[in-house]
Amino acid sequence: MTRTERLEAAFALQEVDHTPALGGWIACPDNIAAAAGVTVEEYWEDPMAVSIRAYDVLGLDGLIGVFVPRSPKDYRCVDHDTYAHAQTQETLEEAVAAIDAMPEADRIVDGFDLEAAYAEFKKGMFDNQAMCGDMLWMPAQWGAGAAISWYGRFGYENFFLIVGLHEKRARKLMEVGGANGRNMSRVLARAVEEGIYPKAVLLGEDICTQRGPMISIDFMEKYYAPQLEYGLEPLLEVGCRPVWHSDGDVRPMLDFLFDCGVAGLQGFQPECGMVLEELVERRTRDGEPLLIFGPLAVTTELPVMTPDEVTAKVRESVEICKGKASLVIFTGNTINPDVSLANIRAMYEARK
Repeated sequence: MTRTERLEAAFALQEVDHTPALGGWIACPDNIAAAAGVTVEEYWEDPMAVSIRAYDVLGLDGLIGVFVPRSPKDYRCVDHDTYAHAQTQETLEEAVAAIDAMPEADRIVDGFDLEAAYAEFKKGMFDNQAMCGDMLWMPAQWGAGAAISWYGRFGYENFFLIVGLHEKRARKLMEVGGANGRNMSRVLARAVEEGIYPKAVLLGEDICTQRGPMISIDFMEKYYAPQLEYGLEPLLEVGCRPVWHSDGDVRPMLDFLFDCGVAGLQGFQPECGMVLEELVERRTRDGEPLLIFGPLAVTTELPVMTPDEVTAKVRESVEICKGKASLVIFTGNTINPDVSLANIRAMYEARK
């Protein structure tokens, strides 16, 4: 099998010659440079090209994206100026007024320029796929489906006060998020139909802590779930499987996520109860096995294990998924500098 064929078979829940792997989230230029056989200085001359070379050397089948730190002095993709702070300069009253001024959801859908958005998306896909060679370029689409985590726009305090005190405005935010998510899904669905994007996509929301969702399940099932189902509909119509990025303890959300059409999971934190042995028993709303991107934890496993233990963990995961889920080796989140290159290599080599 070619790399693309291996991934496409896994996405279709079919047998593969060996377990495929995705990458793109190594947040350590030192490890990227070492894997690519260049200096860190050379890495910063062209981070994208050097990263792709490193992932190629590591033998990956595809890329979810290419993580580049904000600056040579850091390993994060955010800094003081770009991080979503708990508070903004906006008052609650100003945030409410901003929501009232937003266009209604139907206007957002009706006024969407699909042709222009698709042309831009298509160009980006072709340009990056050309750089990736025979590795599959399938960037995550965080805006597809629907949006619930509006704290990035309004700040945490304003957002949660709106949810708790302004039900009408909170409902409108969910509807606007569903309209925008559906528009992005329409673009992606067209790319799937034309063979530019594969039949699986990583999406989702950081709306859970290690103790569960930050918003009540009752609220999400009432206002968010209908919008998520609406937003995912274009993807499901073309046979594309939405894979949910799940930081924290997502278990209370799983029933309505699967009912809305989510067909897979990524982002396992076993310390939060997201245990592979249990999750592979779940099924989609159509009764099919889940598509799993994982399950290596970047918190409790990769930073503290030896290479031999990482190898054993990967092989155990492959066995757990046999006959129960379609597995693509990936990590729960970004691979930070506390993970050795030896462990990264062990993770990818163990699947063959």
